[in-house]
Amino acid sequence: MQFKVGAKQTMKMLELQRAIEIYVARDADPQMKAKVVHLSERTGVPIKWIDSMEKLGETCGIDIGAAMAALVNDEE
Repeated sequence: MQFKVGAKQTMKMLELQRAIEIYVARDADPQMKAKVVHLSERTGVPIKWIDSMEKLGETCGIDIGAAMAALVNDEE
């Protein structure tokens, strides 16, 4: 499994139906959160809420904060 980090990558993985689970930081931009949450609910992909962008970055193994990320299967 790997993470696709960022709003654009997360939306893309949802649209391509490759996302297994979505991680969203509670302190991310409200409009950005609303779009990804709506699409996630529509496609039936579960959402895991993370307390902060900093903690989400750590979860994804990067040194900076992240607003959202999609967990996907490793690419072939």
